Amino acid sequence: MLIDSYARVVDYLRVSVTERCNFRCQYCMPEKPFSWVPKENLLSFEELFEFMKVAIDEGIKKIRITGGEPLLREDLDKFIKMIYDYEPTIDLAMTTNAFLLKGTAQRLKDAGLKRINVSIDTLKPEVAQAIAGKDVLKNVLEGVEEAVKVGLKVKANMVPMKNMNADEIVDVLEYCKVRGISVRFIEYMENSYAKKEIQGLKSPELLAILREHYSFEDEGFDGSSPSHYYKMEDGYRFGIIEPYADDFCKKCNRIRLTAEGQLIPCLYFDEAMSIAESIKRGDIKGAALVLKEVVRTKPEKNRWGGEDNEISKRAFYETGG
Repeated sequence: MLIDSYARVVDYLRVSVTERCNFRCQYCMPEKPFSWVPKENLLSFEELFEFMKVAIDEGIKKIRITGGEPLLREDLDKFIKMIYDYEPTIDLAMTTNAFLLKGTAQRLKDAGLKRINVSIDTLKPEVAQAIAGKDVLKNVLEGVEEAVKVGLKVKANMVPMKNMNADEIVDVLEYCKVRGISVRFIEYMENSYAKKEIQGLKSPELLAILREHYSFEDEGFDGSSPSHYYKMEDGYRFGIIEPYADDFCKKCNRIRLTAEGQLIPCLYFDEAMSIAESIKRGDIKGAALVLKEVVRTKPEKNRWGGEDNEISKRAFYETGG
């Protein structure tokens, strides 16, 4: 079992398989050129899998595949199957923009993937193009429908932004509700790569908009999830993720691995340790020691909203958000 110095059990690993992305979203990487890390700098799926085995043996129970956009990495389903075959009870999930999901959902499900999180920031094609930098909405929604059809459990994420998509909060909720998809509204996380003009909505603003249309009750946090949940009269639940809230990090159970082998204790922090050298030379004990040290030094909370009001320099496209 992996336990940090604040007595939190760390049993969730987010694995970025690529920093490449086919979108250029306003709140993530709008100005980044379409380039990629040389293949030789990335850990192969076989090398990543060697570390997955270490992590699972040490107590990791949930693995989420992220990017960039993970579906840009070829043979992703084979990597998922490696993990599933090693430990079928592992909670295997993936975060994707869904642009390529329609043609891959069945393969991913067959390989052992159980759940996906998809960004649905708008239901308007022109707004989707403004946010993502290209015409994406048709492919995204077709991917979502296919995922539901093949039996993947689907959650949707929406980042509400003023003068962009804030008028669609109820529409996106209704779209998800009809399809049995849980939706989570994510407060915009300030970072140095995003468009400076972005103004996100805070939780009180979101709740005020939703109360104009629905009655709901506060259910608080659900286990170690960062999402604060609310239950509507018909039983449907939606969540709000508030990274600036004092209790956001209280039950954090996750660490992150980049495609180049950097093991990161916190989404905000730039600090990391590499497992790449250990894995490449077959030093499993060395990789396990790095894992334990990263867990041991995991900070109590992120730096958002601190005294200096720092803006994260962490590239979310490297760590999967």
